[in-house]
Amino acid sequence: MMPMIFLKFATVALALSATSIANAAGKNAEGKNVEVKKAEVAAHGEVSLDELKQLIETKTVFLIDANSGKSYEKGHLPGAVSFTKNEKDFASLLPKDKNAVLVAYCGGPMCSAWEDAAEAATKAGYTNVKHFKGGLKGWKSAGLSLEMASAKK
Repeated sequence: MMPMIFLKFATVALALSATSIANAAGKNAEGKNVEVKKAEVAAHGEVSLDELKQLIETKTVFLIDANSGKSYEKGHLPGAVSFTKNEKDFASLLPKDKNAVLVAYCGGPMCSAWEDAAEAATKAGYTNVKHFKGGLKGWKSAGLSLEMASAKK
């Protein structure tokens, strides 16, 4: 009786492992392709508030605001470009250097809108795409000022 239970357990464990491996490769258990965002698969690094402030001060970052256009107009991190307002021609706004530091952010730690911007940049060939998890909420909580929308962004 014990070997049969063990055999069933081993079979279930093996099936779950195969499913996990297939999902990680962008396929379901039947081997069919599944939609997986690059932002979920790629290891986009996190940038801390202090790191982001330094990148902005030294002008060594291309900052991407992934919030709504209305939110962007009310205020965004200094120098940020609106992904939402420029989604159709977004790739043309990105720096020529595909290794440039790009940092995407959205509303705050629970927001995932940044993933769309990160995915678009990754698909355009950019290799150094990062995420500021604090977003607008974290920036404002630190007492830092926002920039208002300009006509060209």
